[in-house]
Amino acid sequence: MTAARPEILFLCVHNARRSQMAAAFARSLGGDQVVVHSAGSEPGVSLHPTVVAAMREVGLDISGESPRALTEEMGLRADVVVTMGCGDACPVYPGTRYEDWVLADPAGLGIDAVRAIRDAIEQRVRQLLDELVDRGHDSPRP
Repeated sequence: MTAARPEILFLCVHNARRSQMAAAFARSLGGDQVVVHSAGSEPGVSLHPTVVAAMREVGLDISGESPRALTEEMGLRADVVVTMGCGDACPVYPGTRYEDWVLADPAGLGIDAVRAIRDAIEQRVRQLLDELVDRGHDSPRP
């Protein structure tokens, strides 16, 4: 890591489900110790409503978010790029740490399945933050 505050880019194709959940957890749990970006290689129109509902259940309101397009600047500035279901659609930035999180896509799934995906994402975000920043202790959910 070269930055005082590591930059994390959560990247997927539509930026409407998994990457948005991961970014919300990283912002909430990492606070001002990290810079968080979330983007898609082919952004959708809006966030998936079941994802918004599942995040609201854990106290995170992402209803005001919208899918964003990946910019070259985001990719070049990121210390860590976390991909979720991109395959070859997500670009590679040399010299950047990559993690590919294999998680089911919440599209078309019911709330129970989305909750399980949400909880898996939260666990992975916590692990990533533990590696990147000193949070002092295991922070409870907001």
